[in-house]
Amino acid sequence: MADAADPVLAEPFSGVRRLRAPNPGPMTGRGTNSYLVGRDDLVLIDPGPEIPEHLDRLVELAGGNLRYVVVTHTHRDHSPGAAEVARRCGATLLGFGARDGFEPAGPLRDGDRVQVAGYRLDVLHTPGHASNHLCYLLDSPEVPVRVLFSGDHVMGGSTVVISPPDGDMAAYLASLERLLSIRPAIGAIAPGHGGVLEDPEGVLRGCLAHRRDREARVMTLLADGPSTPAALVATIYRDLDPALTEAAGRQLWAHLRKLAADGLVSSPDVDDLASTWRLSSAR
Repeated sequence: MADAADPVLAEPFSGVRRLRAPNPGPMTGRGTNSYLVGRDDLVLIDPGPEIPEHLDRLVELAGGNLRYVVVTHTHRDHSPGAAEVARRCGATLLGFGARDGFEPAGPLRDGDRVQVAGYRLDVLHTPGHASNHLCYLLDSPEVPVRVLFSGDHVMGGSTVVISPPDGDMAAYLASLERLLSIRPAIGAIAPGHGGVLEDPEGVLRGCLAHRRDREARVMTLLADGPSTPAALVATIYRDLDPALTEAAGRQLWAHLRKLAADGLVSSPDVDDLASTWRLSSAR
């Protein structure tokens, strides 16, 4: 049961309702956030997994006023429920493109807009966590700050996993930098997991600093000799939940691939998770 400070259903901003899906886990926290945006006509962001009671509740909350269903990306905890909700509500399904069983009626690209009365969502392509990842930036006279619906690009309470080959660390860092450059500045972040983040600049700079620190740590360890992502996990991640070991290894692999592209490290096969890495002789 959710506590009073973190209810399953909440209204974090005027005309924005958040319903948390019942899919808690090591990678999803307390569950995936679905957001209904608008008052008369509605946009639904990330219907989440195909859990009947969650989808039934979203349809009930929409009350026949749903115009668009959009997704941030096609990972299994964000997009599988989208088609059913769109069908049941007669809404238009939109996303970056067809993939992973997701088939939108139309594509969304960077610079596009999804709009209902009083609420406009500007589409931002933010690759890194996934190559097809989108964020949605809300502008509304009903909401005094610009709200970024960040999907898995930025999450509350945990680090975003970057898992190659579709996940790309260089692209992820560039996308974070881009969000920092937006003007007028983002005033709050409504993530795909966790609560609202009210210090966007601090959060984004913290994400960048964490990644740079991790990169420096990898370089320091490789200075002691060649290693694999799995071996690096044992040194870098202390007291790690065993359920997260594989994800941590893939995260370090993403860092190593980025460092290789920078000419700082090398490997016989950058596409092999089990490959051995060393500092580049060209450094």
